[in-house]
Amino acid sequence: METLWTRTARLVLSPDRSVPDTVDVAVIGGGFTGMTAARELLIAGRSVAVLDAGTIGGGASGMNAGFVVPNFAKADPAAVRAKLGAERGDALLRLVGDGANAVFRTIAEDEIECDARQTGWLNPAYGAAGAELLKARAALWRELGRPVSFLDADEIRAQTGMDIYSGALLDGDGGTIHPLDYLRGLGIGVQRRGGTVHEAQCVERVSKDGNGWRLTMRSGASLRASKVLLCTNGFTTGVASPMGRSTVPLRVYQIATTPADEATVRRISPDGRPLGDTRQNLFTYRLDRDNRLISGGMAAVPLGAFARLGRSVAERLSEELSLPKAVSPEVVWTGTAAMTPDFLPRLHQLGDGWFGGIGCNGRGIAMTAQLGRVLARAALGEPVEHLPIPVRPLRPLPFQRFTPIVASAALLQARLMDRMAK
Repeated sequence: METLWTRTARLVLSPDRSVPDTVDVAVIGGGFTGMTAARELLIAGRSVAVLDAGTIGGGASGMNAGFVVPNFAKADPAAVRAKLGAERGDALLRLVGDGANAVFRTIAEDEIECDARQTGWLNPAYGAAGAELLKARAALWRELGRPVSFLDADEIRAQTGMDIYSGALLDGDGGTIHPLDYLRGLGIGVQRRGGTVHEAQCVERVSKDGNGWRLTMRSGASLRASKVLLCTNGFTTGVASPMGRSTVPLRVYQIATTPADEATVRRISPDGRPLGDTRQNLFTYRLDRDNRLISGGMAAVPLGAFARLGRSVAERLSEELSLPKAVSPEVVWTGTAAMTPDFLPRLHQLGDGWFGGIGCNGRGIAMTAQLGRVLARAALGEPVEHLPIPVRPLRPLPFQRFTPIVASAALLQARLMDRMAK
């Protein structure tokens, strides 16, 4: 699928042709999670092969909007502490809170050219109640040593040109990247360190082979690995199926508009900060290097959604931002986000030395950086009880194939709630 990122990418990754016979760790899935895990393992001196069923960047890692946001999309930090306890909860909060810094550190260390801008991230509040919630949330993050502050209504108006917000959370560690160049840069770094990266290698079976594992691909290739990491997000083909079916798949449509003029850029994004507000029907935007506006949305009715969502998201941008000239979609694309029922990331132990990770919940760049690192720690032998993401039994959701219907109903309800609040 053509995206803004395939049109504007500067880096080229050349996949390896021959699958090795044996590696220390086989990584299934070549997105942000898998590539980050592979990088960490190679730095630790392990041999690694990354196996992707499609093309590198053909999944969620190449389809997102490029927001680097080091917190949770839905889960409140206080709720994380209540669910996991203070010690385990704070360990997860610190891990997630360092997610953006981990991404930008990797970019600097590997010298990845991916339009990286760590300018901060804005989370405006729609309504007085939302503002009070964000004040408390910002205070909790500051207790953990993070650069998170609360902006009042005048300050967020100066940042966006919008007068509908009662305040905003500003996370100083957030920012934006070109996600496809970042992913390809990770892959180039994996190869430079001696790892291999493979496309069109769908793993159909993982079976015991002595003290390790035998991976058999649909292509007929196979390899032996001492450890296996499953990093496939919401995919449900091959061995990824059980883990993919444990999440709710949300179809998200993204657009990039024709470039905005300089006066508009100064008014709606004077510091180049990406934004995602607190409304039920989320409103987001950011600018790319050419000042295209990037935003997205979901469709309550799937039929004809691709063309319809492109127009409606562009219209919403023009209306919400009071643009002097209506923008139009230059390119529209779509991808799938995997949401866990409690909106927290999950680790699964699928066998001795075989681990899976899932559940970025709309925070697919910063969260995947940390999920990949934790999976690498598991493969390196760190006791699972010491890991900051709890290991849970893998249980596919009942009636998972019908969850998109529920999501559509929830979206309609969200739009109604926003209308009533307005």
